[in-house]
Amino acid sequence: MSKVDRRILKSQEAIKKAVIELMSEKSFDSITIQEISDRANVHRATIYLHYTDKFDLLDKLIEEYINEMREMNDYVCELDWRDANLVYFEYFERNYLFFSTMLASKGAPSFRTRFLEFLIEEYKAEVDVNEEKNHGLNEEIMGCFMGTAFVGIVEWWISKGMPYPPEVMASQVGILLERVV
Repeated sequence: MSKVDRRILKSQEAIKKAVIELMSEKSFDSITIQEISDRANVHRATIYLHYTDKFDLLDKLIEEYINEMREMNDYVCELDWRDANLVYFEYFERNYLFFSTMLASKGAPSFRTRFLEFLIEEYKAEVDVNEEKNHGLNEEIMGCFMGTAFVGIVEWWISKGMPYPPEVMASQVGILLERVV
């Protein structure tokens, strides 16, 4: 595997950071490539070298975060619900600007949809419909219920400015998930 030039990585990180910052200030539709390039301190051509347009940039940005969560899930699924949730809530805390912007932004409803789809698939894999307490329940409905609840609590936590530390959120949400699954 070839190494990517650090200057390229630095430019891409600056571009992604710039679009997130701008989206926290104004609607995505009103953001221009020029504003992104000015904020990132790169030429417009540099943006076009990596992305076809601002929509491609947003799509790749969202995909990057979903992929990071997917990679995290590869190892957290072995943990109990509380410990697994701690990994996620610490991740949300570290990436507060991204999640607060994407979950609050009218210009990126696709993030919430993709986040929810990711969670539903992951929860469906965790649900045991053969367990007595789940007898008669549909795996898809359970996954949808759990995914929607998780997205909702993350939106609440982020929109309230993270009033509880990740440890408290992980414990509380973990207890609730254990009751469902």
